[in-house]
Amino acid sequence: MGLDQYARFLTEEEEVDRRNDPDNQEYVEEDFYWRKHRLLQAWMENLYRSKGGEGEFNCVDVELDIFDINALERDIEEADLPDEHGFFWGNEDPSEYHSENSYYEKDKQFVEAAKSALAEGKRVIYSSWW
Repeated sequence: MGLDQYARFLTEEEEVDRRNDPDNQEYVEEDFYWRKHRLLQAWMENLYRSKGGEGEFNCVDVELDIFDINALERDIEEADLPDEHGFFWGNEDPSEYHSENSYYEKDKQFVEAAKSALAEGKRVIYSSWW
């Protein structure tokens, strides 16, 4: 068990399919996957709450717009992701976020890919399961 995190870049067609059959996720594969990246999870949960999300942040989606992506990019560069803990979230050391063995490079890749997806008119969706 543990924290599994996904980002998907959805076209309008995929979004229509998803609305018509929300229980069928097989046709939408993740574009990004993280495992036990608790700093990103905490950042996304804060975003979810700021957008009015309530309840447990587990198996729910949060949509990111260009403003969210830009804020995430700033926080990545400044290593300013929140240090929250959750059951099965892993034990990342925030002081090592910019180190070679951290999620830093993958997070930067996600930001660039998300910007491209948004420019193409796709929606950027983050979800997690733990």
